[in-house]
Amino acid sequence: MTSVTSANPSTSSTYFSQIAAERVDVALCRVSTQVAKAMDAAFGDARLSVSQHLVLGMLARVGAVSQQELSEQLRIDRSVMVGCIDGLEDAGFVRRERNPHDRRAYAVVPTGAGLAALEEVDRGMTDRLDRVFGALSPSERAEFGRLARKVLDV
Repeated sequence: MTSVTSANPSTSSTYFSQIAAERVDVALCRVSTQVAKAMDAAFGDARLSVSQHLVLGMLARVGAVSQQELSEQLRIDRSVMVGCIDGLEDAGFVRRERNPHDRRAYAVVPTGAGLAALEEVDRGMTDRLDRVFGALSPSERAEFGRLARKVLDV
């Protein structure tokens, strides 16, 4: 049986710094957690999930589209997308309408309330994300974004 000894305070206080320097996956997971917390705080009263925010953002930019298109473009699993859209619909942020070009299909349409919630959330998000990435200069932020898009192959 292995005995547990008390950790050396100087070693334990630097462990995260060491592991984050050695493993980019750990560092990126922690950055992702910080971004998710900032987004959750920005979403506040709107009670949107990250996926729902992405859906509303896409609908605001491109207009009504099918759930399948939302799923493919946003890289959200189709089974998750159904719950995402159901939640947005229950909140009155989107509605499903028959596609006029294909009566078998539905299009997801943003409502005025959904667009207003998106606008409110986006106003608060900029400041919060500025705090998360505040240690980076504007050029470093641009490079970080470029590298992230490269990893995501977009």
